[in-house]
Amino acid sequence: MAAALRTGRWFVLSAGLVGLALLLWFATRPPPLTVQGEVSSNRVDISPRVSGRVLKLPVNVGDTIERGVLLAELESPQLVAALAAARAALGVAKADLDRVNSTRPETIAARKADVAAAQADVVLNQEIYDRQAQLVRGGNTPQQRVDEATRNLESAIRRREAAEAALQLAIKGASDEEKALAAAQVKQAEATLNQREVDVAELTIRAPINGQVTTRVAELGENFSAGAPLFSMIDLGDLWFTFNMREDLLSGLKIGDRFEVTVPALKSQVIPVRVTVINVQGQYATWRATRATGDFDLRTFEVRAVPVQTVEGLRPGMSAITARAARGR
Repeated sequence: MAAALRTGRWFVLSAGLVGLALLLWFATRPPPLTVQGEVSSNRVDISPRVSGRVLKLPVNVGDTIERGVLLAELESPQLVAALAAARAALGVAKADLDRVNSTRPETIAARKADVAAAQADVVLNQEIYDRQAQLVRGGNTPQQRVDEATRNLESAIRRREAAEAALQLAIKGASDEEKALAAAQVKQAEATLNQREVDVAELTIRAPINGQVTTRVAELGENFSAGAPLFSMIDLGDLWFTFNMREDLLSGLKIGDRFEVTVPALKSQVIPVRVTVINVQGQYATWRATRATGDFDLRTFEVRAVPVQTVEGLRPGMSAITARAARGR
C-alpha cells in the first residue's frame, strides 16, 4: 500500500515537471514573425505613337472599360496632309508604270507605215538591180550602173531592217530595267501610303486591356508628343500579393506552396494563396547581426502569391499580412 502511494506521488510529480517544462518552452519560444506585403497588379501606361492635339476624351478616372474601347482621339492636320500626299504619289507611280508598260497605238501605226515604206523601197531597188544586171549581161549598160543599183538595194534592205526594229521596240515599250524601276517605285509609294495610314490610325487610342482607368493626364485641346503618357490602367482581373521576405523566412517555401494572408482592408478577411514566384536574386534589406557576434547578414527575396479563388473587393495597394517562422525556431 505504501509502495503504491509512493509510485503515485512520483507520477504526479513527474507529470507536473513535464507540464512546467512545456509551459516554460511555450513561454520562451518566440512567436512567428509578421510579414507585411501588398496587393499588386499589371499597370499599363498608355501613350500615343504620334503627336497630336486631344480632340475627344470619352473616359475618365475610375471607369472600368473593356479592351478596344475608345480612350481618346487626337487630331493632326500634318498627318492628314501627309496621307493625301502619299495617295497622290502612289497615283503618279502607278501612272508611270502604265506608261512604261504600254505604247500609244498611233506610235505603233507610224512604225508599221515606216516598215511598209522601207519594204516598198526594197522592192523598187530590187527591180532596178534586176534590170541593170540584165542589161550589163547584154553589154547595154556600164558596170557602174550595176554597182549603184547593188548599193541602193543594200541600203534599202538596211532601212527596212531598221524600220522593223523600231516597230518591235514600239510594240514592246520601255526596257526591262525601266519597267522594273517603275514597279519598284509603285511598291515604294504603297509602303509610304501604308505608313501614313498607320500614323493616322494611331490618332485613335483604344484600351489595350480590360481594366480600370486610374490616371488621366490628358485634357481636351492639349498637344501631346509621341510617347507622352495620357492614361494609366490597372488589370483588376490579374491580382497577386507581393512580400519581401528575409531569407531565414524562406525555409521550406517553394513554388506551388499555399499559405494564408490577412487583408485588413477587407475586414481582416483570411485569403488562401499559392506561391508563383520566388525571386532568385537576393536584394539587400538590412542585416540581422554583425560579424562581431559570429552571425551573418540576411537578405530579402521577393515572393509572389496569387489568390486561390477570386476575392471580391481586392484592389492593388491594399496591405496583406502573413506570419512566418524563422529558420531554426
